[in-house]
Amino acid sequence: MNKKWWKESVIYQIYPISFKDTTGDGKGDLRGIIEKLDYLQELGVDAIWICPIYASPDYDNGYDISDYYGIDRKYGTMEDFDELLQKAHARNIRIIMDLVLNHSSHEHEWFIESSSSKDNPKRDYYIWREPKENGGYPNNWESYFSGSVWEFDERTQEYYMHLYAKEQPDLNWENPEVVRELHDMVKWWLEKGVDGFRFDAISHIVKAEGLPDADNPQNLPVVQAYRFFSNLDKVHYFLRTLNEDVLDFYDIMNVGEVSGLGPEQALDYVGEGRNELDMIFQFEHMFLDAKSGGTGKWDIKPWTLVELKKIMSRWQTVLHKKGWNANYMSNHDQPRQVSRFGNDGDYRVRSAKMLATFLHTLQGTPYIYQGEEIGMTNVSFPSIDQYRDVETLNYYNQCMKQGMDEQEVMQRIWKKSRDNARTPMQWNYEEHAGFTDGEPWMGVNPNYPKINVEAARRDPDSIFHHYRKLIELRKKHEVIVYGDYRLLLPVHEEIYAFVRNWEDEKLLVILNFFSGAPTFEWPEDLQGMKEELLISNYEPIDGEELYSLNLRPYETRVYKLS
Repeated sequence: MNKKWWKESVIYQIYPISFKDTTGDGKGDLRGIIEKLDYLQELGVDAIWICPIYASPDYDNGYDISDYYGIDRKYGTMEDFDELLQKAHARNIRIIMDLVLNHSSHEHEWFIESSSSKDNPKRDYYIWREPKENGGYPNNWESYFSGSVWEFDERTQEYYMHLYAKEQPDLNWENPEVVRELHDMVKWWLEKGVDGFRFDAISHIVKAEGLPDADNPQNLPVVQAYRFFSNLDKVHYFLRTLNEDVLDFYDIMNVGEVSGLGPEQALDYVGEGRNELDMIFQFEHMFLDAKSGGTGKWDIKPWTLVELKKIMSRWQTVLHKKGWNANYMSNHDQPRQVSRFGNDGDYRVRSAKMLATFLHTLQGTPYIYQGEEIGMTNVSFPSIDQYRDVETLNYYNQCMKQGMDEQEVMQRIWKKSRDNARTPMQWNYEEHAGFTDGEPWMGVNPNYPKINVEAARRDPDSIFHHYRKLIELRKKHEVIVYGDYRLLLPVHEEIYAFVRNWEDEKLLVILNFFSGAPTFEWPEDLQGMKEELLISNYEPIDGEELYSLNLRPYETRVYKLS
């Protein structure tokens, strides 16, 4: 197995608008990240992934880029970014940029030109089509943000495609000029010194030839059509070309946002020798609590541990020695992990430590989302007016038009809105949790007087210090990084346990995912070995029967065996 720095790293994701404000305008900025570099160094992370900070009109929180070469004024200046890069590198912290190559902002100069006339040289930078004979949409594909993927342009009397918001027109990767422009831009950032990229929505850059209608037996205006714009074969050609032309000349990492596939298909992206992506964010475990899988996240069902084990174990075993995992349970697009997969009430601290131990002892690069390390939770704003996420607002408005019960809709939003992860970082007990001296762009979670960084750093038994110890263990024990994975108790409904092996090192990881008290029976082949307890979220009980271990609520233990 090839050893790489990014396999041995722990990456911390920053959602900059909600991280730390230094100007009092209520929005986080680059100087706020600079101010908190010592905090990130204390935590022990090796790299930070920063969500988009490019110039943007902010219809989708920066994922609509109007200038790939410019820093958005609300975040600061390019000089601020250069200082961040220099000071992060001085602390041995790498910088990973979030980059959107599937679409731009409708305010990007390319789209302004493209939409100015049908014969503009940049017309084919985007995907334009004439209306159908009846004046309707060119096809029946549904947008990720509800409604059609097509928006009509009055000036040129044609539709342009947008898989996301109408303010995010899709770039035309079939145009070599677009590809050249994007390659040049990627190289420009690498020459500046960034250490890699997270490629947003990268699996959608290719659309099916001819843009055919999707099956529509109910004759709906629009229908889900993922198979016509997700993971098509030509995506792999474009990724290999990007590597050959640009990425291969730098010691960097890249991770792609790629949904709608399992580990076998993922090897087409991350397989050793494919020369495409170093790792991908997979979404199978993110659909565990959706009744209709990946097609309807708002239609919620209880998730099961047996299904989680099945999904994660496939990824662990299929990719072993062939590709690499990116391990996460929450990010800027997902609810808070302790609220979703743990217990954000009486067992918030215990369950947050358990989930952290789970992620950091799997094979793959662990990603920590800001606030996760102190156990930040979902928020339940009483009014839709307090929400900012375009997906959430579109969903709410659509439900109200359909006459759904508002309280039921709000219950779903409290569980699944992307804004759960986007409330400002909770730094201390002061007003607005120390995030800003002004009025925050979005409300702070009211629980900040109890859950904040200042309190966590002061408490030696906090979630924060548990994360620090996990990161230290990962640097100390190669088995955590490179070891193979053997699942124990595949159908147990409460316990997730597995063994990791690497050369002469062996780990036993035991996780009680719920508030019950199940008994863990040690496998016979592991009994009689010398054991060392590396980390736990409870103190061991004197005189306990180790090989028939009575677990406490959300208990986790990691043993080194020899």
